[in-house]
Amino acid sequence: MDVLEGKASFRDAFRDMLDSVKTPFNECIKTLQENMKLDPHFVEFYYWAKENNVPIVVLSSGMKPIISALFETLLGHKTDDHLYIVSNDVESRDGKDINTEGGWQIKYHDESHFGHDKSLEIKPYAALPDEERPTLLYAGDGVSDLSAAAETDLLFARKGHDLVTFCERQGMPFTIFESWESILATTKDILSGKVSVKKVAEEGLEKVRKEGN
Repeated sequence: MDVLEGKASFRDAFRDMLDSVKTPFNECIKTLQENMKLDPHFVEFYYWAKENNVPIVVLSSGMKPIISALFETLLGHKTDDHLYIVSNDVESRDGKDINTEGGWQIKYHDESHFGHDKSLEIKPYAALPDEERPTLLYAGDGVSDLSAAAETDLLFARKGHDLVTFCERQGMPFTIFESWESILATTKDILSGKVSVKKVAEEGLEKVRKEGN
């Protein structure tokens, strides 16, 4: 399947899938906290970024209360101002309490195909004058990351996922990651001036093309 096929229907399909879940919202969060495995290397990245004043913005097609709860489990404490989450939300269905059976539904962030056009959060920073513009690094894996990927200086695309396929087809520079361990190492090298963003991106695309031949 082409990574862009079904783009217009993603929003409705995702809502239909979630509507089939009747479990109270607080129970959904608890189940995810107990069973969902997150990359343990992100913890090291989070504390390094905080110490070095590197802001972290989470752009997600998920729901903010769930994302916040999962980060709380991973980090061992509630998230702070250093980690900012921009995502969809949750709301009551038919005036019910969200923590009752069938009482919640997704509340999309905007009217885009995916319910959240992630590029809208990045464009204002990308448009700043060179002397004010921050270096924009982005990590993603799926089709909902496509719009944001085009706005960044360096894209980390997760190995084996749709975003890699798209970037290869478009000739878009990127570098592959398998865990946040490699993202942390590369980000440290960039911040220290050891490597340039452009060099990492170009070498990443070249490596994928060679491995594919």
